[in-house]
Amino acid sequence: MPTPEKTSLSAIVAAGRDVLEAGGQQGLTMRSVADRVGVRAPSLYKHVRDRAALQAAVAEATIDDLTARLEATDGSLEELVHGYRRFARDRPEGFRLMMSTLAPPEALARAAGPVLRVSRQLAGEQDALEAARLITAWATGFIGMELSGAFRLGGDVDRAFAYGLAHLRRAIDVSAGQPLG
Repeated sequence: MPTPEKTSLSAIVAAGRDVLEAGGQQGLTMRSVADRVGVRAPSLYKHVRDRAALQAAVAEATIDDLTARLEATDGSLEELVHGYRRFARDRPEGFRLMMSTLAPPEALARAAGPVLRVSRQLAGEQDALEAARLITAWATGFIGMELSGAFRLGGDVDRAFAYGLAHLRRAIDVSAGQPLG
């Protein structure tokens, strides 16, 4: 009779997400996850081939969580960007991991769906991809700086975020004026 499984891939990934938030990417090791799920590290190799595969699985689960949160918004630019910011604040290490090369491109493509939809609405089909990249780059940069404590000149960071978002909308909304280009 085969030995019963003591853990599962979903338990390993969930534990990996928790370990990541507690110890950052350096702390996300096979041993730390094994300890969290209550098995020895070699047992994890039945489910993930190595640390890079573990990191990729954790990144994918993190991106899928973000995608679900974005899909749960009303789909407006403002709600999507605020949802992205809330997600990053809830899961700062996961946010950083999804920006790494370990993040599966197909998962990132799924997460891009809501942003591409709003970009099409605002900028039109021809400029949707460029608008989505602008939105993502601005929000990711702002949020990354916020998470790292880089805003040191004083002032209200929430107000600066709202200011940037309002101006971003105006810049890409072709119905509000002349399109760029």
